[in-house]
Amino acid sequence: MQVNSSQKYFNIITYGCQMNVHESEKLAGILYESGYLPCSEMEKADIIIFNTCCIRDNAEKKAESKIGMVKKLKKLKPSLIVAVCGCMVQQKGKADELISKFPFIDIVLGTSNSKMLKSAIEKINSGLKRFIDIELDSSKIENLPALRSDRTNAWLNIMYGCDNFCTYCIVPYVRGRERSRNKQEILCELYGLLEKGYKEITLLGQNVNSYKSEDGEGFDGLLSEISKINGKFRLRFMTSHPKDFNENIIDIMADSPNICNHIHLPLQSGSDKVLKDMNRKYNMEKYLSIIDYARKIIPDIGITTDIMVGFPTETEEDFEQTLNAVKTIKFSSAFTFVYSPRRFTAASKMEQIDEQTKRKRIIELVALQNKITAENNKKLIGKDMEVLTEDFSRYEGMVCGRTDCGRMVNFEGNQQDIGKFMSIGIEKVKTGSMFGKRRD
Repeated sequence: MQVNSSQKYFNIITYGCQMNVHESEKLAGILYESGYLPCSEMEKADIIIFNTCCIRDNAEKKAESKIGMVKKLKKLKPSLIVAVCGCMVQQKGKADELISKFPFIDIVLGTSNSKMLKSAIEKINSGLKRFIDIELDSSKIENLPALRSDRTNAWLNIMYGCDNFCTYCIVPYVRGRERSRNKQEILCELYGLLEKGYKEITLLGQNVNSYKSEDGEGFDGLLSEISKINGKFRLRFMTSHPKDFNENIIDIMADSPNICNHIHLPLQSGSDKVLKDMNRKYNMEKYLSIIDYARKIIPDIGITTDIMVGFPTETEEDFEQTLNAVKTIKFSSAFTFVYSPRRFTAASKMEQIDEQTKRKRIIELVALQNKITAENNKKLIGKDMEVLTEDFSRYEGMVCGRTDCGRMVNFEGNQQDIGKFMSIGIEKVKTGSMFGKRRD
C-alpha cells in the first residue's frame, strides 16, 4: 500500500460549551473540504486549532497552558500552523495579549469568523506572518460545512449571541447581541440531519427561549413546527432561561413523542437578592412555578440545572437559600461551579468573596446534589426505560446511552448497538450513572 506523503492533517482542541463543540465541527468541516484529515495527535498535525472558552478563569488557564506546549512542536516543524479561535480571543485586548505571550500563533479568529479559516491558511502558506479577524458578525458562521463528531447525535444552532447581560457573564461581550436564524433554514437543516440518520438533535442557543422567527413566532412556535415531523427521533434544546420560559413549551413537549421530557434550566442561585444582583430577571417564585407546572404536566420529566456559588454579594444566608432550593426541587443533576471574575463585567468590580469560603460552599453543594441524584436514580431501579445507545461505556464490555429524561445508562453491548433505541431494565445505580439489562 502506497502512503500519501503529501496528505495533511488537523487537530482541534475544544474547550467550553456545546456551542463550541459544534463550532469545532464547522472548523473541521472547512478543513476537511480543503483536503485535510483529522488526527488525534498534535505531533502528526499540520494545523492545530484551539477553540477556546472564557466563561471562567480555569477555562482560560487550561487553554493557555495547552497553547504553550505547542512551542516545541513549532520549533521542530516550522510549517506547522497554529490557530486560536473562539471566545477567549474575542475579549477586548486578549488577541494582542496572546500574540505577545505566544508569538508562534499564526491565526486568530473570533467567535463569528470561522468562515475565514480557509482564506487564513492560504495567506499564511503564501507568506503572511499572521492573520487576525475578530470582528463580530454572526452571519459569518452560518451555512458552513460540518464534520460532525458523532453519528448518533447532532447539534443545530437556532440563534447566536445574548442580550441578557447577567452581571457575572462575559458571553454578550464575546458573542455579540442576539440574532435568530431563519425558521425555514433551521427546519431544512433538521430534515437534512434526519435524512442522514441522526437519531437525536439538540437545538442550541445561549438562550433558546428568546428565539424569534422572521414571522414573529417565538421558540414555542418553532417547537410546534418540529413536533409535526413524523418518524422516530429525539429532540432536545439548550440552554433555556427562566425569564423567557413559558408553559406552552411544556404543553408542546407533553404532546410530542419526539421532544424529550427533559429541560436544562439554570437556577444559578436560590436567593432572590443574589438573582437580582446577577441581573437574572426572575425570582424563586417564577422559577418554582415553572418546575411545578412541568412536573404537573410531565410527572417523569428530567430537570437539570446550573448553580453558582461565591457570587460577590452571596452571604451565608443566601447560600443556605440555594441549598434549600436544591433540597426542594431535587434536580436530576446539576452543573455546579465557583464564581470567577470576568473582565469588563459588572460583578468583577464588586468586592469579592475569599477563596476559602467559595471552596467550602462548593463542597457542601456538590455533596448535597450527589446525594439527591443518587436518591432520584434509586427510584428507577426495576423500571424499563428506552435508551438511545450513544457510545462505548467506560465500563468494559458495555455501551451507554441516555434515557428520554436525560439519565445515562450502561449495559452490555457492542458496536452494532450504537445508534439504536433499546429497552433497558434498570438494575442498579451509582451517583451519576445507572446500570441495566437489555430487554430485547
